Amino acid sequence: MTSPPSDSASQPPQGHSHGHTHSHGPAAPVSRHLRKVIAAVVIPFATAVVIGLIALWPGGAPDHERTGVGFDRQTQDGKVVQVVKVDCADVNASQVPPTGDTSTPSGREAVNEQEGECAKATVEVAGGPDKGRRFVEVVQPDAPRQLKEGQGVVVAYAPDAPRDLQYSVTDVDRKVPMALLAGIFALAVVVVGRLRGVMALVALAVSFAVLTLFILPAILQGSNPLVVAVIGASAIMLAALYLCHGVTARTSVAVVGTLISLLLIGLLGSLFIGWANLSGNTDDNTGLIHGLYPDIDMSGLLLAGVIIGSLGVLDDVTVTQTSAVWELHQADPGMGWKGLYRAGIRIGRDHIASVVNTLVLAYAGAALPLLLLFSIAQSSMGTVANSELVAEEIVRTLIGSIGLVASVPVTTALAALVVSADRPGAGSAQTATAAPVRAGRGRRRKKG
Repeated sequence: MTSPPSDSASQPPQGHSHGHTHSHGPAAPVSRHLRKVIAAVVIPFATAVVIGLIALWPGGAPDHERTGVGFDRQTQDGKVVQVVKVDCADVNASQVPPTGDTSTPSGREAVNEQEGECAKATVEVAGGPDKGRRFVEVVQPDAPRQLKEGQGVVVAYAPDAPRDLQYSVTDVDRKVPMALLAGIFALAVVVVGRLRGVMALVALAVSFAVLTLFILPAILQGSNPLVVAVIGASAIMLAALYLCHGVTARTSVAVVGTLISLLLIGLLGSLFIGWANLSGNTDDNTGLIHGLYPDIDMSGLLLAGVIIGSLGVLDDVTVTQTSAVWELHQADPGMGWKGLYRAGIRIGRDHIASVVNTLVLAYAGAALPLLLLFSIAQSSMGTVANSELVAEEIVRTLIGSIGLVASVPVTTALAALVVSADRPGAGSAQTATAAPVRAGRGRRRKKG
């Protein structure tokens, strides 16, 4: 009857090594019943997402006649081949003479256009049917974008304009520095994250693919922006979490916690965007979209942006909280779900404080030029907050923050329930770990 213990005691180093590796490796419930329960929740949800993707798949953005306004212009690459300095009076002769009053911005601009030194740039079209064609671009001395010889530019083409005015410089070419920065980012992620970093980059590519191939074209095709955003965000969430963290019960709990938080964000967004009468049509870009596709629900597009914008931070919070609870359970397998929840929520409170502050500052940074304009106008805080431009950002920030705050107790409670319910697996793991210790003690007593 004593032969099994003696067999395990005959190889204490291997047994101890296995127990140590198990306790510090990926902690996943081993209970088959518990895995079935989690799968019964996640698999139908994933199936519904796939069905939604198939049903609403757009097959590409719809064609339209270009307006030539804003981003809706035909563009080609170009290159500045020559820059010559000239008197502004020679190239701006047809413009209204300045009044001499430099106390106003318009007066200062008029004076500069007549008395300053302008740049006369010769630009060559580098692509398209007019490749090699050259045109002249005059750059005013106070223009925010100055051109220099050899610089790559983006040129806009207006086919209905007179031949000499068909091409104009609309932007500079930033492909090289952007590509280099992206390469540095990818290298840093792979060097530090190794395999996890590679999978994170794959997940990032999948996210961009879902956004550009499904979400944007489906909205342009006239599908409900909220439904499209929920399905697209769910697909991104499933791909990102399972690719980066593996197909485990721990990841599945984070998926469920993220899903519940996204539903809460969707409900709150739908309620308050409608209640605050936010149209979603607040600048030139949204106005152009509404003009090109009048059937698009712009307020629904705003809500879709809230959901997608909150997803990235939600993933971080739910994965962190789930991992924290798993590690707490691994450190003290006898802790019940209430103890796990209390310990996990203490970690979550620190996470809430930092994440909410990060989200608010991110939105404030994006709207900084707008806030600066209000500051210059010396508008009151109430007036600033009531304007639709700022109200959109406030509603977006608060709804996203509420979803983030709610995700901490929800995900912590789910993770605590799952790991505390996995008593058979936990017990077997403890037995496997403790067996070599008991065997070692018996061997020491025998030796004594």
